[in-house]
Amino acid sequence: MTKPLKRHKALQPLSREHHQGLLLCWKIREGLKKGVEHERIKSYTDFFFSSQLRPHFNFEEKEIFPLLGNEHPLTLRALKEHHRLESLFQGEASEENFSSIEKELNRHIRFEERELFSELQETTSEEKLQQISHKEEEVITPNPDDWDDKFWLRN
Repeated sequence: MTKPLKRHKALQPLSREHHQGLLLCWKIREGLKKGVEHERIKSYTDFFFSSQLRPHFNFEEKEIFPLLGNEHPLTLRALKEHHRLESLFQGEASEENFSSIEKELNRHIRFEERELFSELQETTSEEKLQQISHKEEEVITPNPDDWDDKFWLRN
């Protein structure tokens, strides 16, 4: 079993958002498994992308990645994955597209948690990490659990 990672307090809000992203992956899998109409899943993924992921990506791109450096290989990989995920979320409501979103978002979150954030904690000063913690508190997004159509629980 993998030892849980000790996340710096300044990065914990982002890790909680990552947890919401992993829950989205689970919801997509459940919806597909239950044969839920693709348009219902698409409505939720559109809402989730615009209200959760887009602000999360923007924050990472503006505040987090520059701490590693814009040319750092982990930054470049994360940016490439953000663009790929954005284009998947803009794609059609199909089982193939939802499966791609689920797999790639899951892989991306695990990469950021295990590699990018670990590198960030090792190489960034405490002072710089503290500066981002106050900025992250300013980002307010709707609760994704407030969505009425809980297709992942019932069909």
